[in-house]
Amino acid sequence: MVAIGAVILGAMMVISPAILQPFTRKITNTDDLALGHFGSIGYLLSALVGKIIGKGSPSIEEIKVPKSLNFLRDSSVAISLTMMILFLVLVLVAGKSFVEETLSAGQNFIIFAIIQSLTFAAGVYIILAGVRMVIAEIVPAFKGIADKLVKDAKPALDCPTVFPFAPNAVIVGFLASFVAGLVSMFLCPLFGLSVIVPGLVPHFFCGATAGVYGNITGGRRGAVVGAFAHGLLISFLPAILLPMMGDMGLGSTTFGDADFGVVGIVLGHIIAMFN
Repeated sequence: MVAIGAVILGAMMVISPAILQPFTRKITNTDDLALGHFGSIGYLLSALVGKIIGKGSPSIEEIKVPKSLNFLRDSSVAISLTMMILFLVLVLVAGKSFVEETLSAGQNFIIFAIIQSLTFAAGVYIILAGVRMVIAEIVPAFKGIADKLVKDAKPALDCPTVFPFAPNAVIVGFLASFVAGLVSMFLCPLFGLSVIVPGLVPHFFCGATAGVYGNITGGRRGAVVGAFAHGLLISFLPAILLPMMGDMGLGSTTFGDADFGVVGIVLGHIIAMFN
């Protein structure tokens, strides 16, 4: 089973970037790199949803803002303000005493929320700077491999690779995916599934990427609805996979990435047929 799992994993690492490549090519305006991430099924869903419902919708990157708000065009500023609002809402809901006694080590809960939002934005800025450096370095390095070892080989990079190409879609995709995660908390019990609490990390990185793919095929509507569909997907798949993981002795454990969810559910049913 370990060998079979390794083969399936290796195949997914090659097949997923290839399936996404037509959309990735449109996003990056180059065929020199691909996206390699185990959320590919979710990104594909977002792109297809955008293609269906976004006909005629302009790109979310074409949003016009007043000159007085031009500073919002800087993705770091926009992410800082977005996360600040989100963190402030969360600490207000959690309550002053809980935040200061449990999370902030006595620091004022409002100041704690502001610092956390700025820290998050700084981390994203570092990631984006790193992405630009990696693209500049690894694409030329892969040319030798493509010429001599594997013809037309392309490097498949992590999901933040596409962030610099559509910064507005990144923010909108994250928010739409996160809202879908919140909605799913109330929907899952209706289907007899465990509640999956939406996490900021999967909904930011995967949701933002879904927003980029939805935007490239369906503009503004694609970015919002595609990322929302992605958020539902990464909420329901882990809940469906959860009992199967329990049958393998991994109770209360599941995977948040869409690819792992789909492959895990399929393999779980296949294994159950032979037991």
